[in-house]
Amino acid sequence: MSLNSFGHLFRFTTWGESHGPALGAVVDGCPPGVPLSEALIQPWLDKRRPGQNRNTTQRQEPDAVRILSGVFEGVTTGTSISLLIENTDQRSKDYGDIAQTFRPGHADLTYHLKYGVRDYRGGGRSSARETAARVAAGGVARQVLAALAPTVRITGYMVQMGEKRIDGSRFDWAEITRNDFWCPDPVAAAEWEDYLAWLRKDDHNSVGAMIEVVAEGVPPGLGAPIYGKLDSDLASAMMSINAVKGVEIGEGMAAAALTGRDNADEIFWENGRVGYGSNHAGGILGGISTGQPITVRFAVKPTSSILSPRRSIRLDGTPAEVVTKGRHDPCVGIRAVPVGEAMMALVLADHLLLDRGQTGGVRGRIG
Repeated sequence: MSLNSFGHLFRFTTWGESHGPALGAVVDGCPPGVPLSEALIQPWLDKRRPGQNRNTTQRQEPDAVRILSGVFEGVTTGTSISLLIENTDQRSKDYGDIAQTFRPGHADLTYHLKYGVRDYRGGGRSSARETAARVAAGGVARQVLAALAPTVRITGYMVQMGEKRIDGSRFDWAEITRNDFWCPDPVAAAEWEDYLAWLRKDDHNSVGAMIEVVAEGVPPGLGAPIYGKLDSDLASAMMSINAVKGVEIGEGMAAAALTGRDNADEIFWENGRVGYGSNHAGGILGGISTGQPITVRFAVKPTSSILSPRRSIRLDGTPAEVVTKGRHDPCVGIRAVPVGEAMMALVLADHLLLDRGQTGGVRGRIG
């Protein structure tokens, strides 16, 4: 399968399957001299790791990362960085019943129609397990950002589960790490806990979610016009995450309901710097960062592996009824939060290096 790589100067390639012996990533283009160790990457993988609470899949994977190349005496060498994560808790027998059957909502059918062969054990490359490799690569990107743009801070959180949304008036940054849902609204988090328990145990169902990722402290000038837009690459990065079905930046789809007067972010000159009256643009204008917080949202579909029977067909074309056994996330959006953060870091690191290569970091003067 081709097209397993993403990025321009800072480029990463993921490999491996959900039920194979291991998965990982190769990161190319990392500058030399950046502090990097397994201990610096591991916390981000721990954030995504399965089996941490009752609201996620109970597959028990330590997701311990190993650095195989590209680091010497605690810093990057400028050569390719190879990252390895072993799979230790595969239960491939759970998928024996669907070896000849296509699961509705999964990539089983399209993989077969394209390649003529598919790995039915958890979906192979189409599994959310692949995202562990992205998060490991994102850990490298975060170290690049810490070295070259230390003001950048990336935070992801859930703003919606099914039809249940957070109340913006209760938004609390500190609350994000206090619950299983990375939810900034403590009241909503409690409601989601009860709702997901009912959905999983009684309704044998799953639910979708909306995740928002904010990057603060991003310097202005990242990105390029037309085909090198920062928002284009961010949209591509988020859409490439398994189960994502929609991406918005700034006001996103809601911008269609605004007038030009409402949508235009007014600009001020205050205390020797540019200021804005609002951030409908989500921190990006003309494909180039403004210096405001970059805001991206993406919608994750419900997990297709559910215990409720769904109609489908077998490999020979005969009808079938599918009940997907195994260990699955009732709301895959929960563990998509650190994945979205990783993709934000990877895109920003890439565009930071692109900008340095083109402009040397020189900025237009005002005042």
